Amino acid sequence: MTSPTTPSEPPLDETLEEVLAGGARPPVGRYRLDLATGQWAWSDEVYVMHGFDPGQIVPTTPLMLSHKHPDDRARVDGLLRRAAETGQPFSSVHRIRDARGKTRTLAVTGQGRRDPATGRVTELFGYFIDVTESHREAAARDATASIQASAERRAVIEQAKGVLMVVYGIDEEAAFEQLRQASNLANIAVRDIAYSLVHLFSGPEVTVFPTREAIEEFLEKPIPPEEL
Repeated sequence: MTSPTTPSEPPLDETLEEVLAGGARPPVGRYRLDLATGQWAWSDEVYVMHGFDPGQIVPTTPLMLSHKHPDDRARVDGLLRRAAETGQPFSSVHRIRDARGKTRTLAVTGQGRRDPATGRVTELFGYFIDVTESHREAAARDATASIQASAERRAVIEQAKGVLMVVYGIDEEAAFEQLRQASNLANIAVRDIAYSLVHLFSGPEVTVFPTREAIEEFLEKPIPPEEL
């Protein structure tokens, strides 16, 4: 396939930026779409991304859309239609089911080329990028971060419950109920109530364990973390 004229850099959406942020360089292939005929010209890499041998089929828009994941198909179709109308640079990340039944995650970037005589957009050109592995790694990073954040939230709540259990001589369930009631009265999330409590009464600068009166004063008028 003849390489198209190098386009100006299309804007990357946030998901595409994330999956391309690190790791090994993913496979990249070129494409060109003739808007008059609906036929695509693919580099060898794009055939492989779609599960075909290079030159095995004649790529068309209906065939390409048939491989899009059902949940992403309408969005990609709309993206291409808008690009065909405006010629503006675009980018998106979507899933496909290749000819072998494998689900892949592809990024597509591109822009339109206009006929100098009429000013009409006559073709789209750009790149497909197989970000399947990068996307999986990004999802794993997100999951790890989410698990870590959840563990941290649980930890601070456990610490706050411990303070209340010692001060009031109550059990774990009653301590959490104290936090929940303070949360409802102040309209502040339980985890934020817990964070403020731990910060104010269990921080490294605190040398004396808080009194019952100090705890009660806090629970009546909790301080949001951003005001500490």
